Amino acid sequence: MKKVVEFNDLGLIDYKEAWDKQEILFNKIIDFKKETNNSEKIHSPNYLLFCEHPHVYTLGKSGNEDNLLINSIQLKEKDVSFYKINRGGDITYHGPGQIVVYPIFNLDNFSFLIREYINKLEEVIILTLKEYNITAQRLDGATGVWLDTENKSKTRKICAIGVRSSHWVTMHGFAFNINTNLDYFNYINPCGFTDKTVTSLEKESGEKQDIDKVKEKLRKHFEEVFEIEIID
Repeated sequence: MKKVVEFNDLGLIDYKEAWDKQEILFNKIIDFKKETNNSEKIHSPNYLLFCEHPHVYTLGKSGNEDNLLINSIQLKEKDVSFYKINRGGDITYHGPGQIVVYPIFNLDNFSFLIREYINKLEEVIILTLKEYNITAQRLDGATGVWLDTENKSKTRKICAIGVRSSHWVTMHGFAFNINTNLDYFNYINPCGFTDKTVTSLEKESGEKQDIDKVKEKLRKHFEEVFEIEIID
């Protein structure tokens, strides 16, 4: 029997508001596990959130603030927010035209470890890009989804991944560049890298994409890769 995951598309939402929603669901699952004595036989709720954010930079707990290349005055001028947050990874950008996905999953329900979980997130993106005739790969020593990994001078990231896991419950997730304004990545060292660039589905395909259609493909591949049933 497939595991059921509750889906919610939050639309364009302030980063902090979405973060608060994640925390509520994250703690709900942890409380459920405590009440059921962490029994693997009892499936907790699991949630999948899609959204877009207004311009914002987020810095992971192990990140280096020096990778933000502009000061607070410049942030204000560009109407960009900045948050230090409790996920892994370094600095990244979120903005309109980017699909941000937050799976709040109880990994005890899925019987795999965090590395396999991240591999599966990457696989969802790789399969989605394949439908647009774009070959994407993983990059040794780095999370996320990349293009042209065999050519270091051309290697570029199309999807960033940063997660938090506690009590085997996940939050945060990935940011998939669709019609993203890539200029905003010029003001950071994306994910701490100084020698790699960032791209988008629009740039790689040569045309603006229908975000709703991309979301449909992501949902389909989530169901395939994680062997789940997504319900609204």
